[in-house]
Order: sequence, then structure tokens, then C-alpha cells
Amino acid sequence: MSTPKAAKPRGAKAAASHDHGHAHDHECGDDCGHDHGHDHALPDARGIYLISPSSAVRDPATVELARERLQAQGFKTALDRTAYAQHQRFAGTDAQRLASLTRAAKQKLPIVMVTRGGYGMGRLLPSIDWKAMADSGKRFVGMSDFTAFNLGLLAQTGAVSYTGATAVADFGGKKVDDLTEALFGEIMRGELEILSFETQDADPVDCRGVLWGGNLAMLTSLVGTPYMPKVRGGILFLEDVAEHPYRIERMLIQLHQAGILGRQKAIVLGRFSDYKLAPHDKGYDLHEVVAWLRRTVKVPVVTGLPYGHVATKATLPIGQKVGLATERGLAHLVLDEHHH
Repeated sequence: MSTPKAAKPRGAKAAASHDHGHAHDHECGDDCGHDHGHDHALPDARGIYLISPSSAVRDPATVELARERLQAQGFKTALDRTAYAQHQRFAGTDAQRLASLTRAAKQKLPIVMVTRGGYGMGRLLPSIDWKAMADSGKRFVGMSDFTAFNLGLLAQTGAVSYTGATAVADFGGKKVDDLTEALFGEIMRGELEILSFETQDADPVDCRGVLWGGNLAMLTSLVGTPYMPKVRGGILFLEDVAEHPYRIERMLIQLHQAGILGRQKAIVLGRFSDYKLAPHDKGYDLHEVVAWLRRTVKVPVVTGLPYGHVATKATLPIGQKVGLATERGLAHLVLDEHHH
């Protein structure tokens, strides 16, 4: 696949939903009992509480820089007391990281953002009070390893959470990507109606369904666990980093043979970055993986989503019902489904 450039998003005043249905072992489809839509109250975006539920923060200065930049965008920030903790490769012990999630759900700021991904969330899943997370009404935002939390929350409660921008990767570096910053602010403030992006070879599609997905490796690791959402008729989006195309295909094969891919209305591919091909690949590359996917799974495939371990990324709602439509060279993800 070529490297698509995100088209300028079409923004309009919209409202994010915080109505949560609590049910276990549910299936989310067109007749799902959960409210994956919007309400009309603009979401509270006054402030962000920062936590480190996975790997340790290597340089606290990056988080402090992220806080300054977020504050310049109008977000008050607060830092959890163990955000800089270290235990082996983790941001503190399992108990410390679990406690940080509990504090995040109880504190007053409306948005909870992870400082970084890495590894460690999977250890915590059985101990998380999922109902408390959903009932808190917080908008949890993370990516990569945090996909396990996003999907666990959806599977256990039906609640919406967000994947995309994180503190260190997106706000703590030498520069901030303008589009990433804008899209994060718009989705948190309930202002983003349609995300339009360029796509080289999208299959024709015009559908609506529950948007879900995230990091491919993390999603695949949840197959067969209570933390894998049972989404039927959904729009599944995927990305990964430092995974050779054959490893990407192997994970897609597992999802297909587990019956997950064939139940979706569309598969949307973000960026698969930072891998190296080998001489013996002899033409086997990501294009071939996508071609295999199309031949094998009779579900429309859309490429080019600005999402992944890359500088330019959208922040997306996991568990929200959305629309997806393609036209020549463009795809449109309809995040606000109000009838205007």
C-alpha cells in the first residue's frame, strides 16, 4: 500500500455519547441494545488526567512538555502520582498501575489519557472494575498496548472509549503534528462530524456499524478471552508497528479462522509501519497481504486510515456506531450520525 495522506477533516459541531449499557458477553450489531450513538450535550473537555498503565516513562521531561502543549490547547492537566513509577520495564507494579486506573475513574477531570503504551495492560484485565470504569463517564484515551483496555471495556460494559493520541508520542516530542493535535481536540470537544481521508484502493462500501479495533497484535491476543468484544456487523480498523507482513497476515488468518473478520461490514486498515522486508520475500509485501485479505474474506477493505504508530493520526471512538462510505480516492468516516 502507498502512504496515504490524510485529507483535511470535515468538522462540525457534534456531541460524543456517554450513555453506557452494562451487559456481559454481549454482541454489538445493528440490533445491539447498547447506545453507541450520540447525545446532544457537548462533552466536557476541561481537563486531562495522565496515567501510565503500561511501560515506564523513559524521560519525564517528555510528559512535562506534553502537559505544557495540552494546556496551551486549553486542557487543564493533572498527573497521577505513580505516572513516573518504575518496576522492571513497567510503570510500577501491577498493583500500582491498577490503582492508577481506579484513581483515574474517581478524580474530577473528564478525560483520562495514557502517557505511553508498551506492555503491561494485559496483566491487569482480570482485576479491573469495568463497571466502575464505565460508570465514571471518563473518556479514556490511549493506543497500542491500551487497545486491551479499550476492547475490554467494550466487551465487558459496552462503553465507548478512544484510541489515538498519547502524551509522549504525540505531544512530548520535538514537534506536534498539526492534524493529530486538531483531530484530538475536535473529537474530545465533540466537534468532529466526518473524518475524510485519501485512499488508494478502497473497495466500494456504504454502511454503518459499531467502530472497533486498534492495534492488531493486541486485538489478536484477546481472542478467546472475556475481553474480546463480540461485534457483529461492525467496522473493524487495524494498525501495527514493527511487524513483518507475514506476521500481519498470520494474525489476520487467526482472526479470520476465529470467525471474526467475516462478521464485519468493513475492514479499515491504518498504517503498518517500521518493518523491513527480506531478500527471500521475493515480492511478498503488504500489498500481497491486502490482496490475500480481499481474496479470502468477502468483506470490503478500505486502506489509508490516518491511524497507527505514525505522526499523523486521528483519535477514534471505539464502540460508537458510525457510518463509512467510499468514493473515488476518498473514504468518509461519519462520526456524528445526527440527522441535520
